Amino acid sequence: MLNIPLLRAGRPYESLTTQTLTDVRTGEPIAALSLAAPGMISRDLRDMAAHRKLLDGFTVDELLRMCRDAAGHFATGDLPLGQSTQGPEDYLEQLAATTGMPQAMGRANMGKIVSNLENMASVLDGLTRGLELSTLDHGHAEQDGRRVSYLRQTDSLGAVLPNNSPGVHALWLPAIPLKTPLVLKPGTTEPWTPYRIAQAFIAAGCPPQAFSLYPSSHAGASEVLLRTGRSLFFGDAATVRTWQGSGKVQVHGPGWSKIMLFGDAAEQWSDHVDMIASSAAANGGRSCINASGVWTVSHGDELADALGRKLAAIEPRSLDDPDAQLAAFAQPQVAQAISEMIDQQLEGEGAEDVTARYYEGSRVMEVGGCTFLRPTVIRCTDPDHPLASSEFGFPFISVVEVTDPEELLEGIGPTLVGSAVGADSDAALRDSILTSPHVDRLNLGAIPTYQISWDQPHEGNLFDHLFKQRAFQLVTA
Repeated sequence: MLNIPLLRAGRPYESLTTQTLTDVRTGEPIAALSLAAPGMISRDLRDMAAHRKLLDGFTVDELLRMCRDAAGHFATGDLPLGQSTQGPEDYLEQLAATTGMPQAMGRANMGKIVSNLENMASVLDGLTRGLELSTLDHGHAEQDGRRVSYLRQTDSLGAVLPNNSPGVHALWLPAIPLKTPLVLKPGTTEPWTPYRIAQAFIAAGCPPQAFSLYPSSHAGASEVLLRTGRSLFFGDAATVRTWQGSGKVQVHGPGWSKIMLFGDAAEQWSDHVDMIASSAAANGGRSCINASGVWTVSHGDELADALGRKLAAIEPRSLDDPDAQLAAFAQPQVAQAISEMIDQQLEGEGAEDVTARYYEGSRVMEVGGCTFLRPTVIRCTDPDHPLASSEFGFPFISVVEVTDPEELLEGIGPTLVGSAVGADSDAALRDSILTSPHVDRLNLGAIPTYQISWDQPHEGNLFDHLFKQRAFQLVTA
């Protein structure tokens, strides 16, 4: 069995307190993961200013080169993992074993991380809105005929990380070229990705002190959030609620992402079924940028039936099946509880499980020793039904019809990614969409909710979180 140490400023450390990671298929132990006590985290964070100065010794261009080199190491390298090494195929198997993510999906997420590292210059260009990056090397620079300067807000970036998908780790990667050490608390079943990323950067020449990895309890997670100057917190709605509105903590909770069909797009709904279905099912429906709702001004019944037929055809497969499209639940009781919750909310009026028309048996399925939830399409005839604004960690999407476009825009509620289709010819409607306070990331046109651009951060802005622009004047000769 593997022993996975924590990382204290890049140094492996085996703790006396460990957590056993088990295979979701067999229950057999895979690894003993060292856990950090809150006191250890508190003590170690006192040294972050010194670790940050090590990154300050490099230019942004040098750190961008390290990002590109790290991409190669992450994709193909045999990297340290405790007293052993981990190749890419080892990583994919270990990831699948403890999280239930099929290897094919893990490989796709691996590609997202590699692409993000290779395109980090474009990512920073988007985050900084075209700032001349050498400004961060010199403290100030002249840009567009004026002097600009940015003040660092923290010596480190903390992150309390999830288990749902490796691709989410791309959100904290820019911290390194932004010269900010990382303090990471990984998810309970997914230490593999942040550990491998850290080792890839170290292999690329990045100072090991830039990476601290602390698997820990909830108390340890709180220590990371409290004692790092800026942090990211990933979790469900109830978990992140405590930290909402904190200037120090950037919260990443459920997305409630949606597709909206207006005008001709609603009339020609069949042209958009594939795009909507893929928005719900991509990456196993595990991401906050998966669509959990489609709101349309007409043809809600027909659209729901077509989506139900299409998504019901996605069958659970074993984790090593190259065609697997659904992720297993690491805790089978969680899948059962979600399914029971959905069924309870379907007992009254106003909602129907349309996918149940197209398969026999239960929504909960066991395949290859794993527990899955089959994709679920709910037709909500009542926009206020609780399932009209629900999100779960599998392909789940509700279909809601609201005939008045303005009422639709008001009713959608918080929406991380909103794809508005069919508003091209209506200038007033397009203006209403552009000014909607509910939509964070807006796509105008038939763009899947999961399709992102490297120069467009999909939630929050890490540069704004780590730096603030200050007034700056310079005496010149």
